[in-house]
Amino acid sequence: MSTDEKPRSGWLPPRWFIRTAWWVHRRLYAAGGARFLRRPRADRAGMLRLTTVGRRTGQERSVILSYVPDGSTYVTLAMNGWADPPPAWWLNLKARPEALAETVDGPRQVRAREATGAERERLWAMLAAADDGWGELDDFAARRSHQTPVVVLEVIEPAS
Repeated sequence: MSTDEKPRSGWLPPRWFIRTAWWVHRRLYAAGGARFLRRPRADRAGMLRLTTVGRRTGQERSVILSYVPDGSTYVTLAMNGWADPPPAWWLNLKARPEALAETVDGPRQVRAREATGAERERLWAMLAAADDGWGELDDFAARRSHQTPVVVLEVIEPAS
C-alpha cells in the first residue's frame, strides 16, 4: 500500500439500516419478551434490554444492547451505531446511573459507570473477542472523534 492510500476499514451498513434494526429489536422484544434476548458465549456477545430514565423527560426508555459478562457485571459500549454523538441511553445513565437490565436470566437493578485505564483496555479486549465475527471493533471506533466509552453495569440487586 502506498503512503497516499488510507487503510481500509470494515464496512458499516447505512444509518437507515442501523436505525431500522434498532426498531425491529424493540418490536421483537415487545412481542416476545426475553426470548428475543440471547445468552453470551465465548465467541459471541449476549443481548440485554436496558431501561433508563430519560434525563429530560423522566420517562422510561428501553434499548437492546449487546454485552459481555465480567463476573457479576455486564459490559457494553456506549455507541450510537458508530455515529459520533453519544447514545441517549448513555446520557441518561450519566445523569442517573441506576437502571434495569433484563437478560435471559431475568431482570436486575444495575448501576452504570465508565471503565477507565487498564480496566477499560481489558474490557475492550473482551468486547473485541466477542464481536460476532465483525473483528473490526478498533477500525469502527477509529471513525469517531472521541473515545468510545466502555460501560460497566454493576448488579446492585435482583429486580422484584
